[in-house]
Amino acid sequence: MRDALARVYADFARGDMDAVLAACDDSIVFHVPGSNPLTGNYAKGEFVPRLIAKVMQITGGTFREEVLEIMTGEQYGCVFLDHTFTKNGQPQQYLTIHLWSWNGERFTGWWEHPRSVGAFDQAWS
Repeated sequence: MRDALARVYADFARGDMDAVLAACDDSIVFHVPGSNPLTGNYAKGEFVPRLIAKVMQITGGTFREEVLEIMTGEQYGCVFLDHTFTKNGQPQQYLTIHLWSWNGERFTGWWEHPRSVGAFDQAWS
C-alpha cells in the first residue's frame, strides 16, 4: 500500500486526476471536516468537479502539498502533509493527515485530519 499511496500523491502533484481516481474504488468517499467551503463528503465522481475545482478556485491554482511521511498497515495508511497556498494574496499553511482505507487493490475511503481544525477552517474560509 505504501507504493500505491506514493503514486497517488505523485500523480496528484502532476495534475493527473485520472490516475488518482483509477487507484480508488468506485465506492470511495472523500471526507473533509470543518466549517469552510470545502467541508463535506464527496463521492468518487465529485472529487474533481466539486472538491478539486473548489481548491483550485480558492487558491488560484497555487495549492501545493508536500508529503512529509507515509505510514501504512494492512488496511489503512496515513500520509502526513504540509499544505501551502495563496488565498487573496495571503500565504496559507497548515499540517494535515490523510487517512486512507485499502481493500488490497484500491483505496476505499479518505479522511482529512488537520492538525488544527481551526487553522484549517481559517485557511479555507
